[in-house]
Amino acid sequence: MVDEAGLTSIAAADLSMFASSLSDDIALGVLTEEAVRSSDLKPIAAWVSAQPSWSDLPFIVLTIRGGGPERNPAAARLSEVLGNVTFLERPFHATSFISVARTALKGRLRQYEARARLEALSEGERRLQTALAAGRLGAWELELSSMALFASATCKAVFGRAPDDEVTRDDLIASIHSDDRDIVLARLRRTIDTGLDYSIEHRTIWPDGSLHWTEVHAQLYTDRYGSARKLVGVCSDTTARKTIEENLRRLNENLEERVRERTREVNAAHQTLLEEVAQRERAEEQLRQSQKMEAIGQLTGGVAHDFNNLLMVVLGNLELLGKHAAGDAKATRLIDGALQGARRGAALTQRLLAFARQQDLQVKPVDLAELVSGMNDLLRRSVGSSISIETMLPATLPPALVDANQLELALLNLAVNARDAMPDGGTLSISLRQEQVGGNNGDLGEGTYLVLAVADSGTGMDAETLKKAVDPFFSTKEIGKGTGLGLSMIHGLAVQLNGALLLTSELGVGTTAELWLPATERRPERPAEAELPVAQAASRLKILLVDDDALIAMSSVDMLEDLGHEVIEANSGLQALELIRSGQHFDLIVTDYSMPGMTGAQLAQAARDIHPAVPIVLATGYADLPAGTDIDLPRLGKPYNQAQLAKEIAKAMAGETAPTLRSGSDAAGLEPRLSKADDVSDEIGDGACVV
Repeated sequence: MVDEAGLTSIAAADLSMFASSLSDDIALGVLTEEAVRSSDLKPIAAWVSAQPSWSDLPFIVLTIRGGGPERNPAAARLSEVLGNVTFLERPFHATSFISVARTALKGRLRQYEARARLEALSEGERRLQTALAAGRLGAWELELSSMALFASATCKAVFGRAPDDEVTRDDLIASIHSDDRDIVLARLRRTIDTGLDYSIEHRTIWPDGSLHWTEVHAQLYTDRYGSARKLVGVCSDTTARKTIEENLRRLNENLEERVRERTREVNAAHQTLLEEVAQRERAEEQLRQSQKMEAIGQLTGGVAHDFNNLLMVVLGNLELLGKHAAGDAKATRLIDGALQGARRGAALTQRLLAFARQQDLQVKPVDLAELVSGMNDLLRRSVGSSISIETMLPATLPPALVDANQLELALLNLAVNARDAMPDGGTLSISLRQEQVGGNNGDLGEGTYLVLAVADSGTGMDAETLKKAVDPFFSTKEIGKGTGLGLSMIHGLAVQLNGALLLTSELGVGTTAELWLPATERRPERPAEAELPVAQAASRLKILLVDDDALIAMSSVDMLEDLGHEVIEANSGLQALELIRSGQHFDLIVTDYSMPGMTGAQLAQAARDIHPAVPIVLATGYADLPAGTDIDLPRLGKPYNQAQLAKEIAKAMAGETAPTLRSGSDAAGLEPRLSKADDVSDEIGDGACVV
């Protein structure tokens, strides 16, 4: 019958075996009343009482007296021990047994379903607890009817409470920061009224006074009628995250500030780089200009030197010819005209040499204020009555190391240029000031400088014209109104004096020329009361004249013979040295400096080795003595006339030698001589003036 009921049966021979066969997998147990009468039911009773909460094993007891207490008093004891028991009175039909067995089986299957649900619920609960623990989430429930609060240990810890502390809703509300409390209560009320999920983050004050951040989420649970019953939610401590966020925010702010600072540094570096590039371009442009001027200067100096030699021949021969034409008025007039033209050519070569920085300079301490004041009348006559002259000349400035004559020519040249720039009149300002120059200042060396500034209110120059202003032969004036050598001569003079010429100009505003001249602590020398006359040669001299230019040598020989001297001519240093070594006696040697093979300085040194006392005069067109040439000889500047030649011979025979300063020399304190014609009718600047 059990098999027909669809069950697998286990037959137990006694109650002990029956009790040991019981388990959760048993669907039902079948006992006979005879088997349990007067038997020990404790093992069975112990198993029944130990069943899980979901289990209530059904039993079927087969009896002959029914299950009622009036007929079967033992049935009550079995019902108490077995619990879920059904009494089936014998004899019974098989259908009845199968029906009872199947009913018990259905009950047992429902218990199994309950077990599965309980196990699923238990597993979900375990998972929920695991998730809450892993996420450090505290669980809580709030009964809305009584406002009773259930909080897990983790939830209490989030609010700074111990697991065994009693915590109420009012306790948690009181722990919320006062600035956040109103918004928390408002959100709770909105969730209860509308059913929207509750989600908020607020500050919490723990019992120890520390500040923490708390994040809370909850949902509203309602009954089947839609009435709000309770709030169920979780909470967590987000203090660490908020601290990280705050640190990150500050880091971002600092990073942004550092980025801005770095950007400023990069921009500043970029600007500095641009300035350095621009400065380098300016330096390269200055270098190209300097190289161009140097090349032009070398070419100009060479041309001027050769021109000097030609003028030497012309002037010497014209001067001698004038003596032979005495009494012939027409011839004398023609000769004088030729002499004036030659002398003007000599003045032009002086300008060329000044530009090339190859002229001899008589550098001395000069009071610039006194020099400018002394030229006041000359300047006023040169610029005319339509131009007013203003001067600012402090009396306390130190002297400057300059060649006074050349500086006067330069100042006069600047004044005439300013006059031509102001055809309708204007103001010419001349000022002096002292400046201190540090290292790395371009063309100027470190030291103290006096700045002689000449400013006009004339037409001015544009930037392109200003760049070419000091170029030789460049002029903005009409043809025939100027040579274009004025500013170039001043530029060469300033550089030769270890100074500089700075020009600034603006169209319609005017031009300012500044001569930067080195200052000195030496005091200016006072001129002697009267110059002693040069002693003339007392007798006829035997002179060795040395010049590689045959025309110059011929002219010089004629002038010397005209003075009554005996002259031996040599056309090279080696030829002259052979004559000296041959044993001939010479009272004086006049030699050119620049000669191929052997220079005049080398010849003089070799001659002194043979005859230490022989007087020597060195003739040169410009001061081109190279660095390292240490020789102290009288200098005769080309072109020279017969009077200058005689004067230098007389001084040499009298033993008068003057130390000379060559262009580029570093010998401080030497006082060079200016070699030029005594009476020069010169074209100053771009106007005519006789000096």
